[in-house]
Amino acid sequence: MFRYYAWLAGRSLRKNPALTALMVIAIGLGIGASITTLTVLRVLSGDPIPQKSAVLFHPQIDPADLDDWHEGEEPPDLIGYVDGMNLLKAGKADRQVLLTGGNAVIQPEGSSLDPFRTEARFTTADFFPMFDVPMLYGRGWTAEDDERRARVAVITRSLNDKLYGGANSVGRTLRIRGNDFQIVGVVDHWRPTPHFYDLVTGNYAEVEDVFVPLDVGLDLKLGRNGTMNCWGNGGGADPEHSPDCVYMQLWVELGTPEKRAAYMTFLNNYVNEQRALGRFPRPNSVKLRSVMEWLDYQKVVPSDVRLQVWLALGFLVVCLVNTVGLMLAKFLRRSGEVAVRRAIGASRREVFAQFLVEAGAVGVAGAVLGLLLALLGLWAVRQQPGDYASLAHIDLPMLLATLALALLASLISGLLPAWRACQVAPALQLKSD
Repeated sequence: MFRYYAWLAGRSLRKNPALTALMVIAIGLGIGASITTLTVLRVLSGDPIPQKSAVLFHPQIDPADLDDWHEGEEPPDLIGYVDGMNLLKAGKADRQVLLTGGNAVIQPEGSSLDPFRTEARFTTADFFPMFDVPMLYGRGWTAEDDERRARVAVITRSLNDKLYGGANSVGRTLRIRGNDFQIVGVVDHWRPTPHFYDLVTGNYAEVEDVFVPLDVGLDLKLGRNGTMNCWGNGGGADPEHSPDCVYMQLWVELGTPEKRAAYMTFLNNYVNEQRALGRFPRPNSVKLRSVMEWLDYQKVVPSDVRLQVWLALGFLVVCLVNTVGLMLAKFLRRSGEVAVRRAIGASRREVFAQFLVEAGAVGVAGAVLGLLLALLGLWAVRQQPGDYASLAHIDLPMLLATLALALLASLISGLLPAWRACQVAPALQLKSD
C-alpha cells in the first residue's frame, strides 16, 4: 500500500510543480538555517574529553592580597608556580599536571626550511596519560625526566611531517632557540574542542606543536604565552617563579566522588597552612570544577551562537506555518478526488495516510535542499576569522538529524491539512460537483 501512496504522492506533486517547489523551499530554508546553527553550537559546546571529563578537575585557590578584594568574588582562574609545584608534589590526586602556554623557535637541521616560530606547551609528565593524548610514535616523558630537567620533547604529527616527512623521529634532535632536545614521542591527530586545558590561549585553539618539560621551558626562557597577573611588588625580578604572580593551569584527576571531596579538604588545609606562614590573607575561596563545569563557568560558547540557534528555530517555525498553509490549500483543492476515493470504499485512515506520505515526500526533498543550504552555510562559517570557524563541519549524526528533522517538520506540517481533507463529506461533495 505504501508504494501505491508514494505513486499517488509523486503524481500529485508533479501536477502542480510551482506549489510543490514553494513547499520544498520553505522546509529547506528552515532546515538549512537550523542545521547550520545547531552544527556550530554542537561543535562549540561539545565535551572535549567525554571518556574522562567527569574525573578531571581544575582547582582554584586565592593567594592574592587584600587590595581590591570584594566579599564573595571568585578565586583567580590561574595558579602561580610556587603553589602549583606545592600541590603537584603533594601527590594527593591520581594524576596532576601543571602547564602553561609557550612558543618555540624551531631551527631545522639539514633542511632547506628556514627557522620558524610555533606554539609550544610547557607541562609536566602526567599531561599525556591524563588527557589520553594519542601517540603515533614513542611516548611522553616521565616524572623522572621532570625531576632532572631533561631536555626532551614531544611533537605533533603535523610538525613531524613538516620536519621529517612523516618518518619516526623518536630519538632525533630538535633544536629550539639554540637548545637541543631529544624527541621522545610524536602525538597523533588530536584536537580537543574546546581547548579545555588552557582557555587562556584560545577557547578553540589548535593543539600546540611542541611539548617540553615545564621547568626546562622556564629555565631556558623559551618564551611564554598567556596571561600573568601579579600583586604586591609585581613579582619582582623573576615573576615566573614568584609566589605573587599567577599564570599557570593546574589540572587533577580524581577517580571517585570521595577523592574529589578529600581533595577539596586538602586544598582548604593547604590554604590554612599557607595563611599561618603569612600568605593567603583573603578568606578561603577554594573551587574544584570538572571539565564541563569549568567550560560552563568560563562561558566558552559565545552568547551570539545560542541566540542564532533560537533565531534559526524561530525561522523554522515560520517556515512550517507557511508550509501548513500551502499544504492546506493544495489538499483542500482535491476535495473531489477525496470524495470519489471515499465513495468507492477508501476509509478516512487510508486517505489520511495517503496525504501524510505526500507530506513526507515533500520533507525528503526539503531535507536534500536543507542539507545543501547547511553545507553552504557551514562553508560561509569557515570563512570567518574566529578560532572555531575551521571546526564547522557536518558529521554523520547531524546528517541523520537533517533528514529526521525535515521528515518530522513535513509530517507535522501535513497533519492539519490531511485531517481537514479527511473531513470531506463524500455525498455532499459529489452532489455539488
